[in-house]
Amino acid sequence: MLRQFWVVPVVALVAALLCEAGCEYEGIFNFGDSNSDTGGFWSVFPEAPPPNGMTYFKHPVGRASDGRLIIDFIAERIGIPYVSPYLKSIGSDYRHGANFATLASTVRLPQTSLFVSGLSPFALPIQVNQLKHFKAQVENLYSEGSTNLPPPDIFGKSLYTFYIGQNDFTSDLAKNGITEVKKTLSQVISGITDAIKDLYALGGRAFFVLNLAPIGCYPSFLVELPHGDKDIDEYGCLISYNDAVVEYNDMLHDALNQTGHQLSDAKVIYVDSHKALLELFQHPTSHGLKYGTVACCGNGGGRYNFNPQVYCGNTKFINGQNLTASACNDPENYVSWDGVHTTEAANKIIVDAIFSGDFTDPPFEIQCS
Repeated sequence: MLRQFWVVPVVALVAALLCEAGCEYEGIFNFGDSNSDTGGFWSVFPEAPPPNGMTYFKHPVGRASDGRLIIDFIAERIGIPYVSPYLKSIGSDYRHGANFATLASTVRLPQTSLFVSGLSPFALPIQVNQLKHFKAQVENLYSEGSTNLPPPDIFGKSLYTFYIGQNDFTSDLAKNGITEVKKTLSQVISGITDAIKDLYALGGRAFFVLNLAPIGCYPSFLVELPHGDKDIDEYGCLISYNDAVVEYNDMLHDALNQTGHQLSDAKVIYVDSHKALLELFQHPTSHGLKYGTVACCGNGGGRYNFNPQVYCGNTKFINGQNLTASACNDPENYVSWDGVHTTEAANKIIVDAIFSGDFTDPPFEIQCS
């Protein structure tokens, strides 16, 4: 039977259509990692290879997915263009905000270089500093007639979105184990709330913070993280790792509530994207999908179709043969795109869930007229 608990009300659908007529938010400033990077990382390093982007854009556009991300669907809801990466110098339009997210970003500053740790140098504190620089440039250049910059008052009329923390949680998880990683979680959460306070001081008043995904259901972590058979639940997900994610999300929820009380004239919204995504992994067929814990774009087939030696779109010569991580023909039937990220189909369902109610605290909706 089709599960109906997050079907989008007609009112919400009408509101989405009316956003073109004007919404309360005139822009988005986004902070995050590959889950919301719309091309920042790949503006600095080599372009993400095909088949990334195959579904909607028909070619790679710097997104770690077959199509649109959660941040893209949020932009559609508000009625603004997709948010340009701050690091993309050619072809960007910043009249409706900027996206500071980059693949492999963390909340905490990395202690080594990208080429050693695999972590982006553009951690959350750097992203916030980039926003400060962007704001200063807007104030200096807008009056001179710059055509691709927003008016200076946009900073108080925008939605500040956060989808970050997954790399802090997972980058050392296989090596150090859950117990050691848990010791760092309070630092990660403090980094997020400190960023909100910094942005509040710059004029931000609406903060939209997505929590951590159920990484124990991701094909990549099911392959790479140590576990026993007793650690797999009835849906094929890792129990202990998902329990640790829930602990982190509860801490984040409490911290955001406290921050919201401190910034009484601001909206500090906890977004339970975890709940929506876990539901997809556990019951994909109830939402029009077919496959939960198996990657669409990968190598090896089998239970997860994920090979940590060959990432989506790449070919490597291993043990005397060329191995290619290629895409399935029907990504619209999958939750997982490449074992690490979600498909466009999953992202749309998650956003529909978020804006249907019961997934944000305090309750949040976009007012359009």
